[in-house]
Amino acid sequence: MSASSKKKLRKEQDAAKLTEKQLSAQKEAKKVKAYTAAFVVVLAMLLIVAIGVGVRQTIVNSGIREKNTVAFTVGDHEISNAEMNYFFMDAVNNFYSTYGSYASLFGLDVTKPLDEQISNEETGATWADDFLDSAKASAQDVYALADAAAAAGFSLPEEGQDTVATAISNLELYATLYGYSDAEDYLKVVYGQGATMDSYKRYCELTTLAQAYVEAYSDSLTYSDSDLRAAEAESPESYSSYTYQTYYLAASRFLTGGTTDEDGNTTYTQEETDASVAAAKEAAEQLVGTEVDSVEAFDAAIASLPINAESETGSTAYTNTLYSSVSSLYADWLADASRVEGDTAYFESASTTTNEDGEEVTTVSGYYVVYYVGTTDNNFPLSNIRHILVSFEGGTTDETTGITTYSDEEKAAAKAEAEEILAEWEAGDATEESFAELANTKSDDGDGTTGGLYENISPDSQYVTNFKDWALADHQSGDTGIIETEYGYHVMYFVGETDYTYRDYMIESQLRTEDVDTWYDETVNAVTVTDGDFSYIRTDLTLSTAG
Repeated sequence: MSASSKKKLRKEQDAAKLTEKQLSAQKEAKKVKAYTAAFVVVLAMLLIVAIGVGVRQTIVNSGIREKNTVAFTVGDHEISNAEMNYFFMDAVNNFYSTYGSYASLFGLDVTKPLDEQISNEETGATWADDFLDSAKASAQDVYALADAAAAAGFSLPEEGQDTVATAISNLELYATLYGYSDAEDYLKVVYGQGATMDSYKRYCELTTLAQAYVEAYSDSLTYSDSDLRAAEAESPESYSSYTYQTYYLAASRFLTGGTTDEDGNTTYTQEETDASVAAAKEAAEQLVGTEVDSVEAFDAAIASLPINAESETGSTAYTNTLYSSVSSLYADWLADASRVEGDTAYFESASTTTNEDGEEVTTVSGYYVVYYVGTTDNNFPLSNIRHILVSFEGGTTDETTGITTYSDEEKAAAKAEAEEILAEWEAGDATEESFAELANTKSDDGDGTTGGLYENISPDSQYVTNFKDWALADHQSGDTGIIETEYGYHVMYFVGETDYTYRDYMIESQLRTEDVDTWYDETVNAVTVTDGDFSYIRTDLTLSTAG
């Protein structure tokens, strides 16, 4: 196993100690870069009310202290408490809107002030400290990138201006909806007494500019074929996909004996635990030692294990799974060039902890048995398509979930309209150009200028399943079809395959990500930051008034 694989495996073993939700939160907590900032700003006014943050209060001063007290300095920018409250409140809001329903899993009590709850027993940091650190990191990112954009002569593009206008419009909408005399009064309730419409708009402009500049820098990067081949040569297995089956033999299934106390809790001696591990390994060896030449035969061998005599079980299938998503336990084994269909092997699943004496203790939890099916090099082209969306109309919206469902009649009406559009195209000259014209005039998707064109569709593309599956299926240029998705019926037109393969797309994406991250960190870390007086940051915030 390579050093990088061992490092990945250690991380996976550590991660296994956390729940899926905790892992997700851990990742989200690190997302302070500016390319997320504009998203937070746009949603802030929608979410801050919806999540029930308990910030209802009387406006008791003009906010002069918040405006005139410097909280944080980034380069030449002195950021007041009033301005830092935007970053702070959006850090809080972004976390709570995502994890509020199970905040207690992270030790956060939403009914108590943030500055009265310890989040790190070792350092004594509070939840308010954590959110303030996120706010400071975001402010550093945004101001550093905005300065870099200005130095490069990059200004907020029209799309970014629309984003800011949307944020302001949302603010005004919710001010009216919740009965405030004007948007600024509502802004003060959400972000503190020093908030003003002008400063909030400036905040939106800065965060959106930072995001737009990162995207523009990313788009400006180009890579030659030699660049791609050099990157590929460093880790060719990373861009392939693997199809395989796994079966897990948990040592706990082989436990026997044990002592049960009066409360019904059963404990096992070290000898009993060791025996269960040995039995699980023996079963794994038996399974690997059985000759199999198909998935069906592999599952039959699993079923024949004595441990499965009274249960129905089988292997788990993994189809076209990228190397990065394969467990480090057996990723290198799967990627071995000598691997052939039908190969099997078993792998120990263990975790390492440190005991009270500071010694590392390894605990084996079981064994994975893996059956190899095949490898795909992903050297297939991406797809370009055009489509015309006929949205469902009517529907019934559930007041609790907000989900809208449509009747068979409503769906049938949309399908009939889609069929009429396709028939109209077929009755004409039936070219790509005429399809694009129909898309511009009849599609419920897009702005009427793109001809319904979607390019470079890959397995990674974020489209609904039916849409993406049709686009990636085996078609000839000019093929058409009608598919249903949750949005309605789509009249599809296959433009053709690109000269750009999915494999090269992944390689270039990796290079671009690494280069943008390096540039980003260098840009942000080049500025000097200094803490000031955070007295008027809303660190005493209580997230919910519900007891």
